[in-house]
Amino acid sequence: MKRKDFIKIMALLPFGAAAMKLNTLHAFTDQLPPTERMPVLFLGHGSPMNAIEDNMFTRGFESIGKTLPKPRAILCISAHWETKGTFVTAMENPKTIHDFGGFPQALFDIQYPAPGSPDLALETKNLIASTEVELTKEWGLDHGCWTVVKFLYPNADIPVIEMSMDYTKDPEYHYALGKELSALRRKGVLIVGSGNTIHNLRMVAWDKMSTPGFGFDWAIAANEKIKQLVQDGDHQSLINYQKLGREFQLSIPTPEHYHPLLYILGLQEKDEKVTIFNDALVAGSLNMMSVKIDKA
Repeated sequence: MKRKDFIKIMALLPFGAAAMKLNTLHAFTDQLPPTERMPVLFLGHGSPMNAIEDNMFTRGFESIGKTLPKPRAILCISAHWETKGTFVTAMENPKTIHDFGGFPQALFDIQYPAPGSPDLALETKNLIASTEVELTKEWGLDHGCWTVVKFLYPNADIPVIEMSMDYTKDPEYHYALGKELSALRRKGVLIVGSGNTIHNLRMVAWDKMSTPGFGFDWAIAANEKIKQLVQDGDHQSLINYQKLGREFQLSIPTPEHYHPLLYILGLQEKDEKVTIFNDALVAGSLNMMSVKIDKA
């Protein structure tokens, strides 16, 4: 029986058979051939303008993309999709969301027409036991996702889904939720967190935007500490970043750009190494530091 026919038949089952329907579909997807464990990525996405520029950061994304095995699909956790509760996109063709303003028309003209994957969305929902996950067709691919993924896979031929972050939850919750996604890594799914480890827009030195490497003292100190903790595997300190002093309070005034890193750290296994790339401060109070985690 073809997969699409199977899903159509299961959809016709009466409401009372809903649990059997989900369990059967979960078992069906479990029969997919296992793959080598996929790497995981945290990508510092920075300004949307990176999507139409050729710079040290976009070249860094392109370079790291060449080191990756081709995934069956991508699951992205973006700083720009916060919700009350947890949602996963489940449409066949997610739209390219231009969730920003004040930029050139050329940026709004960019489309990233990657397909979605309702099957992967349902698999993700079924994997997560700690909270109820809802499937939705009301989102798409926001700029935290498509502006970086386009450099990894410019042909837009890999299915992409997004999972939202629950803004009511603490860092420990997001780290633990990342761990629940680990089985997807052995089904050919590339998991990407997209944010910025240092992200204080109120303190941006706009006159230094074109000078990569400029950082305020507190941003430099926080950046060096974050890199050290990531490389040392000290996840607990990174979860409890609010206790690390004034530099961190200035660097992470709100958590949405930091939390995607915690999902990726939650997926790190004991035999894996960390590669840091694109590590440069921008405009004093932003950092593009990115992380790849894979087998040593």
